[in-house]
Amino acid sequence: MDRTIRTIGLVYDLRDDYLAEGFTADQVAEFDTLDTINRLAGALGELGCEVDRVGNGRALCRRLVNGDRWDLVFPVAEGLAGRSREAQVPCLLEMYAQPYVFSDPLACAVTLDKSAAKRILRAEGLSTPRSTTVAREADLAATTLSYPLFAKPNAEGTGKGVDGASKIDTPEQLRRTCLRLLKQYAQPVLVEEYLPGREFTTAILGCGTDAQVLGTLEVRMRADSPHVDYSFEVKEKCEQFVDYLPVEPGPVRDDVEALALAAYRVLDCRDTGRVDIRLDSAGLPSFIEINPLPGLHPTHSDLPMIATQQGLTYPELLHRIVASAAARQGLTLPTPSRRDR
Repeated sequence: MDRTIRTIGLVYDLRDDYLAEGFTADQVAEFDTLDTINRLAGALGELGCEVDRVGNGRALCRRLVNGDRWDLVFPVAEGLAGRSREAQVPCLLEMYAQPYVFSDPLACAVTLDKSAAKRILRAEGLSTPRSTTVAREADLAATTLSYPLFAKPNAEGTGKGVDGASKIDTPEQLRRTCLRLLKQYAQPVLVEEYLPGREFTTAILGCGTDAQVLGTLEVRMRADSPHVDYSFEVKEKCEQFVDYLPVEPGPVRDDVEALALAAYRVLDCRDTGRVDIRLDSAGLPSFIEINPLPGLHPTHSDLPMIATQQGLTYPELLHRIVASAAARQGLTLPTPSRRDR
């Protein structure tokens, strides 16, 4: 039986589609621009495959029900609502026995719920700041964490809900910020002890014991950045406000990458992911969060920027990701990438 990948279904949430339906810019902040989808489709096509732009999860449902199938699906759809929204498309694909790239539904759900991911890593002995979740105002009275604190929605990405009020020094600030976030995002607020040190993001490729670190960048806010932390506004305008710096070889990079790889493996992520790490007051790395569905714009997103630093072109990065998914599912790529020739 020929198991060569000749067709790839590209599943995605397009910002413009949801804006046209009346959603706000904040609600669609995690979704992809048309430029990203065009770049993805072009690079996947360089693998020698026919790329079918399926669209969002609802479009995927219709296509699957109608009997459409692909040799492999490349799903970058984030989902629209709920703390398990990133698991919705993988669940559909597994229901129809459709091979796909990236992590399975459980990993996608657990990693989006930041508190759940931290509890798992803490149980495995990995370093992450002490934290609690605030689901209602009464929960604030039980908070025993040490100030300063940092508050953000428990199940959002792209820095949504993070701004100049996220770093908290007093109980009154904590109350105001949590009540605002509860109202705006209708979900619990993750409150954790603030990490004052340098911030890093590490890219991982592969699965299980074969997973390897691709590289790490330090994330440093410029002097004119509106916030000292990696907020939503800063991320959206990262070319203006952020320097992404290579990390010199040495103990700091080794420790950061070891923690990132351990977290990736413990949470059973697959094919690729990006882990955010920050140093504590003692200069030791601590886990912030993990993204098993990282942004893939070739110049705006962290993962491709790390690949570029490591000498990988954008098509070569996608080849590595697809090759990982193909290998674990017994599939074969039609042609090798230029890097492997």
